[in-house]
Amino acid sequence: MRRLAVGLLMAGMVVVALTAALTADAEAGTAKRKKHAPPPPNSIAWSQVNGPSFGPAQSIGGYAAGCITGAQPLAGEGTGYQVIRMSRQRYYGHPELIDYLKDFGRKVAAAGLGSALVGDMGQARGGPMSFGHASHQMGLDADVWLRLDLPPMGRNARESVTEVKYVDYGRMRVNADWSDRQAQMIRIAASDPRVARIFINPAIKAAMCRHPWPSRDFLHKLRPWHGHDGHMHIRLHCPAGSPLCEDQKDAPDGDGCGGELTSWLGSVYPLVERHEGKPQPRYVNMPAACRAVLRAGGTRVAAADGLPSGDASSEKAVR
Repeated sequence: MRRLAVGLLMAGMVVVALTAALTADAEAGTAKRKKHAPPPPNSIAWSQVNGPSFGPAQSIGGYAAGCITGAQPLAGEGTGYQVIRMSRQRYYGHPELIDYLKDFGRKVAAAGLGSALVGDMGQARGGPMSFGHASHQMGLDADVWLRLDLPPMGRNARESVTEVKYVDYGRMRVNADWSDRQAQMIRIAASDPRVARIFINPAIKAAMCRHPWPSRDFLHKLRPWHGHDGHMHIRLHCPAGSPLCEDQKDAPDGDGCGGELTSWLGSVYPLVERHEGKPQPRYVNMPAACRAVLRAGGTRVAAADGLPSGDASSEKAVR
């Protein structure tokens, strides 16, 4: 009996050891498969792409989860505008956005407002950015700073310009730096039918609501949002020829100067853009079509300082 018991005990130990070994092998195999499974494209991959992809211009997906084929760079300077911080390589967009910004600049100049500062647009193929924005992903968004006191400058000088903040958060009103010039520039931007909405600080929206405009039709496009106290975020409708573009719902009817705005004024807070240190890979649920866009052949556009004004003739085909 003693030998039988010992034999059963040893057999049991073998079964336990074998089970443990099989489990370990299975876990190791799973870990190995996970290790070699290709991760979804992240913000670093999209930020490091050389240039726009070949093909017709198409915005794909949503403003916060999308990409673009056939994007174009906005010339670094033009009538009524100059692009700032070009070293970020975020001066690309759908041709509709490029045309809009050029038209906008001409209107700013014609109104005698000075030179508009165009900030971040999108990356060469759109997609998520490693810092600064959740949207701006399919070539239809652009930030335009509200300060209008700077003369035309060289591109190096434009790298270090700083935002002027126009909101007094203690009183939730615009501050003494705000003027009719900023209000007129926002009106010009919003009055274009290509614009779906413009995000501005609630205090700035309130100032726009108080202004005695001859026509208030454009005010409903001005949407209150956190931050946006030194710039406006312009967003265009999906353009023709982009069947995979996901448009936002239309802005609510009315001028938006009532209860919704009042609720914002009681809860808004300032935001600070942070991008110190190593960029963080941010994964988003992007349309399947965007994987092909990231991998596709395309063009490499010269560095910002070498990009000719007014065209993209320095592009070279690459794979």
